[in-house]
Amino acid sequence: MADVLARIPSDMWATPYVGARFPGSAAVRDRPGLIDGANCQLFAYAVLELFGVFSLEPAAWRSSDLWADIRLTRRVAVAQPLDLALFNATDESWGAHVGVVVGEGRILHLCAEVGRPAVWSMAEFAARERYRTLLGFKRMR
Repeated sequence: MADVLARIPSDMWATPYVGARFPGSAAVRDRPGLIDGANCQLFAYAVLELFGVFSLEPAAWRSSDLWADIRLTRRVAVAQPLDLALFNATDESWGAHVGVVVGEGRILHLCAEVGRPAVWSMAEFAARERYRTLLGFKRMR
């Protein structure tokens, strides 16, 4: 875990949560990058891009698109660092929260509750109604 987290640049740790900055939004199209903030998906995709794992332009690829995709990703039962984790209050993928597995059962993510990137354990997600359901893990092909 430390290896993944140590490679995250300080400016990425400063990314503010901005719900209107999601993949495919006009705000992201007009001003790409994280400097103006991001939602969870945009942040997670930027982390994967940093590590060379994600090369798809995040255009309009939202959490439900990610969960349904079988061409560029696959569902995995056991997560490894740099897999994506999807959480929601229910087992629905629409509006699911997306984070990046960093190892040792911990997830790097960006949420409104914290306002900046944070690393939570699986138990911390389960303790919150909004994130109590782990939909599963996705790995880029």
